[in-house]
Amino acid sequence: MSQSRRHSFIEAWVNIAIGYGVNFAANMLLFPIFGWHISARQNVALGVIYTGISLVRSYTLRRLFNRWHIREAATNVNT
Repeated sequence: MSQSRRHSFIEAWVNIAIGYGVNFAANMLLFPIFGWHISARQNVALGVIYTGISLVRSYTLRRLFNRWHIREAATNVNT
């Protein structure tokens, strides 16, 4: 059974939301170690940009793997 596009989208957003929280905290803790000082507002802006990138990446990969899974299942049925 394949995963619906809606389910792929929801899964991608949940994954990104959790990752966003981890990333925000990590940036605030780790950036100063490297001498980079950003405000919480700048951190949020960076997070929004990377969240958009991550959503597209995650959704695309999920759909690609889903397509491969369907093809593989069809090949196995036909052999």
